[in-house]
Amino acid sequence: MDGLDIKPDGIYVDVTFGGGGHSREIMRRLGPNGKLFAFDQDTDALANAIDDERFTLINENFRYIKRFLRFYGVKEVDGVLGDLGVSSHQFDVAERGFSTRFDAELDMRMNQKDAISAYNVVNEYEEADLRRIFADYGELTTAKGLAHAIIVARAESPIKNTEQLKQVLSRFLPAHKSNKILAQIYQAIRIEVNQEMDVLKEFLEQSLEILKPGGRLSVISYHSLEDRLVKRFMKNGMFEGEPERDFFGRFEVPFKLIGKMIVPTDEEIKINSRARSAKLRIAEKK
Repeated sequence: MDGLDIKPDGIYVDVTFGGGGHSREIMRRLGPNGKLFAFDQDTDALANAIDDERFTLINENFRYIKRFLRFYGVKEVDGVLGDLGVSSHQFDVAERGFSTRFDAELDMRMNQKDAISAYNVVNEYEEADLRRIFADYGELTTAKGLAHAIIVARAESPIKNTEQLKQVLSRFLPAHKSNKILAQIYQAIRIEVNQEMDVLKEFLEQSLEILKPGGRLSVISYHSLEDRLVKRFMKNGMFEGEPERDFFGRFEVPFKLIGKMIVPTDEEIKINSRARSAKLRIAEKK
């Protein structure tokens, strides 16, 4: 919240509304003329909507942030907040299939209307694509073996639930590291199902377009793939390569970094263990 440097009469966007915790704190800091727009593609989040005329909840993916703000007549905003990853609610509802703790159907869709679920990825993707997903999104050295094991198993019968998937991949899950590896496998499939890397890139690019000069972008990420994209974009406005330099070797960057990366304290992690991998980065548009 402090990173957003909230102006009482400003316009702000919380692109990951979820349970509404961040939005409620933003609202508390806004004056009577301030406005907050929030995004969440999960229909479950609608139950948490804030009853306040200054607040608008948009039931859409935040990759469409610019389009829907335009629909509401908003072209520029004073701050954008993104708290990436899966919400605690999604982890805790067994049937959504996000958590390694429960046996559930292979789903993992943040938007229940989306056509592709974890079932489709596991049962229909080519071996090469599965290998790519596990290597790129799960950063798993056993990606080739994992993909092949799934191909062999599903040739006999479809892999329908999380327990079956664990059984199919059991030889890649040594007891002392099984939870960590399973989390990486789930992460890889979930990122593919929800196109999370593409969505994040589109969101960051559009945030730069809609922020006023002096406006703040505040992003919390939970794994290295997300954090690398956020870090690079805030540093030079690009995801790959370096900005072009002029004749004198100078180059323009769109953001000014605000402070250093912030991670939770030991005390915060005790209160909320899911915060342990969180990284907060803040930037101000020049």
